[in-house]
Amino acid sequence: MSDRTPYHRFLGIDLGWQSGPTGLCCLNMADDSLELVALDRLQSTAEILAWIDRWAAGSTNAVVAVDAPTLIPNETGMRLPDRLAHKYFGRYDAGCYPANRGRPFAEKLIAFGLALEAMGFAHRPHSDPQPTGRFQLEVFPHPATVHLFGLSKILKYKKGTLAQRRPELEKLRQYQLDVLPTLDPALPLEEADLPAIPFTGAAMKAVEDQLDALTCAYAAAHWWHWGLERNWVLGDVSEGYIVVPAPGGGGDVGQTGPRARP
Repeated sequence: MSDRTPYHRFLGIDLGWQSGPTGLCCLNMADDSLELVALDRLQSTAEILAWIDRWAAGSTNAVVAVDAPTLIPNETGMRLPDRLAHKYFGRYDAGCYPANRGRPFAEKLIAFGLALEAMGFAHRPHSDPQPTGRFQLEVFPHPATVHLFGLSKILKYKKGTLAQRRPELEKLRQYQLDVLPTLDPALPLEEADLPAIPFTGAAMKAVEDQLDALTCAYAAAHWWHWGLERNWVLGDVSEGYIVVPAPGGGGDVGQTGPRARP
């Protein structure tokens, strides 16, 4: 890729909500072709923001997709997108953790979103395809994998014993290798591109964070490429939102549910 070739960067952030490390992924798009250019895991917010600044620098457009609620307007209860996630994805066991300002993680997550805004990453989930600029999105890997991979239930690699979680994480890795190259936009991947699934808990969690970050980064690329033509938006900027790739490539979601595009 020459210095003059326009390129776009899609950054997936599997954000550690409290004290845990954060998984990070960078995808590059040039001439409508995606490639994996970085998989990382970092601890501090300063390190994460510096990583984002580094990989977004020089790109024509950049989208940061964060697996965490960074817009939390409600003092108590559940946000609108949390309720909608349960409504549309509860049957897949993909309902999300409720967020409000009373939760211990809220201050950190809101501050992270504001730091991204200060770096020029704006919230604009309801967008036409291929917008120009820097954007941030809230995404949620479980619903994304349900739609991208055509799952009847989520892959349950988050909870349970190591013996239960490991084969589910293996499935996620294999779906990424097998399916992401077939989608539009396509992300070609080779076996060596993704870390192998280890046999110990701490090491497996590190790989889980990176693979979730890859799902987030692909969701960012899908949103940028298709806009509302092939993405759902659960909620809005005023009440919080979650962007989910549409199943089979059509429709969007307003506050009341899915509706077909005109």
